[in-house]
Amino acid sequence: NLPAAVIKSVDFHCGSNNAAHRTIEISSPDPSQNFGTRCEFGNPSPMYPSDAKAIWKYAIEKSADLQRNMVTLSVTPPPDAPVGRYSLSARTVDGDAPVGTLVVLFNPWCSDDWVYLPDERERQEYVMNEEGLIYYGTSVYPKPMTWVFGQEEMVDIVLKILDVNPKHAKDPSDDVSARCNPIYVGRVLSAMINANGDRGVLEGRWVGSYDDGVRPTHWTGSVSILQQWYRNNCRPVKYGQCWVFAGVMCTVMRFLGIPCRVVTNFQSAHDTNRSLTIDKYYDDHGERSSESKDSVWNFHVWVEGWMKRPDLQKGNAYDGWQVLDPTPQEKSEGTFCCGPAPVTAILQGEVNLKYDVPFVFAEVNADIVNAFGSKRKIHTDTSSVGQKISTKAVDNGMRDDITHSYKYREGKDCTCKGMRQLHNVRFRVIFSLKKQQNTVWVRVLVSAVAIDKNLDDIYETEINIALDYNECVCVCQVLSEARLARPMTLGVKFTNPLNETLKNCCLTVMGYGLFKSEYVERLRANVCVRVSRVKELDPYATLKLSVMTIPYRAGLRTVVADFDCSAFTDVKGTRSVHEIIGRLMDENH
Repeated sequence: NLPAAVIKSVDFHCGSNNAAHRTIEISSPDPSQNFGTRCEFGNPSPMYPSDAKAIWKYAIEKSADLQRNMVTLSVTPPPDAPVGRYSLSARTVDGDAPVGTLVVLFNPWCSDDWVYLPDERERQEYVMNEEGLIYYGTSVYPKPMTWVFGQEEMVDIVLKILDVNPKHAKDPSDDVSARCNPIYVGRVLSAMINANGDRGVLEGRWVGSYDDGVRPTHWTGSVSILQQWYRNNCRPVKYGQCWVFAGVMCTVMRFLGIPCRVVTNFQSAHDTNRSLTIDKYYDDHGERSSESKDSVWNFHVWVEGWMKRPDLQKGNAYDGWQVLDPTPQEKSEGTFCCGPAPVTAILQGEVNLKYDVPFVFAEVNADIVNAFGSKRKIHTDTSSVGQKISTKAVDNGMRDDITHSYKYREGKDCTCKGMRQLHNVRFRVIFSLKKQQNTVWVRVLVSAVAIDKNLDDIYETEINIALDYNECVCVCQVLSEARLARPMTLGVKFTNPLNETLKNCCLTVMGYGLFKSEYVERLRANVCVRVSRVKELDPYATLKLSVMTIPYRAGLRTVVADFDCSAFTDVKGTRSVHEIIGRLMDENH
């Protein structure tokens, strides 16, 4: 033991440690050893209590220079250490002297960690990548949208999400101790990304006005959402839909070190009564009744987290990708959350496993059971649900179809338990279609029902996105060389495709690593408009804007521009800013 005054300074070697531990970009209750939230070590090493959890290790490095009063310690947290912020102190004869804090995350590079991912390419994609794609649209025409995940300035925000969750309020010691488990943490995050029943991040809205918040289609990344929630004292951000919930959760998972990817299921079923079928009732005129609240969405987005599942006690059979869905659909154990549900269990139809496997199984594999008219004749559609399940491919911007991971090919013999259970359901409904009917109607942002005289089926889809204006193009351009910490200019061009004047125009430009916050330029008299210089854009006129910024992050970056006006909203364009941004060139070359 030494006097506290002997400790002159502490160097955490942040630069080398952040590089070695891949945290270069992101730089509670009373702790106890049996909860794994406190550990003591020294020379000689102390005796640990028999019920101690998460024992840290240390070693005196050879670089220690005792003659210069310098001691270099290598401190290693165990793979089962709870994630979070730790305070580090040195015990002296005068008491404990604080020397600093550190943050422990899950480690997908560590083979003993439950989130260990063997493939380095996948680790770079599913942990380190701060930009990606989220798919939307229809199964006939799946479309990618650029999403900026980001991890900058996330430490306080992510730890705040964990600390305001209801389980922490109920029992802080149990909650913090359980944060060694990615299964537990993933389930907590699934509940906390939505604001239903807690102080979660996002409030959802699918119909009605968005005037008191932000339209879900306007968001292009997670950082501004999470920062707004944190700055506003954990009040929910308005508004989100499935892809926004999933994008934000992916950001938080990757920050914590849990490999994560965003997945889109086209023709996604929502089974409200756990029947593993989607029951639909229609009257003699083809109108949908309120007898069942089951539905099929044109697409639905969730995330997959990579982790071991020893809790299922089947060896490593269910390790790997796990479905986690933060969109509030149905309650799970009294909370609006979903998962983690093993993708392998969904494929095999193991609907008796936790968490929420039956619900996800129905999303990708449910039969649509229709009833039409007073006679209630049964008709079953066994193939529409669960189409082109998609995620971004590793290393490139292509779509990776992972449908085979969730379900066997339609028509292929399958004896999985879920399919046997599904087909043994006693259907309660009847379907029939009057041949003389030939009616098609579409209600944007609500249900759309189509009845065709040549079909014996009624198909319903939930349209939850804005209309797609194919002729509208927002073009991003890099107008000058992109170099780190040097001014550069970006250009944005938009041409009015309509034979009418556009009013209330607004342009938002976002680029992670390029702008510290979103750059909003509202059209004013001094904006260069080819036809008009007022807050209107004449028919077929082209608007050009230039935006100057100073890049502050290295690497390949993406610029996203979003154009809104009175006629339509959220016309987006993207442009990659190439790697030269991360290379300060030698002036001698």
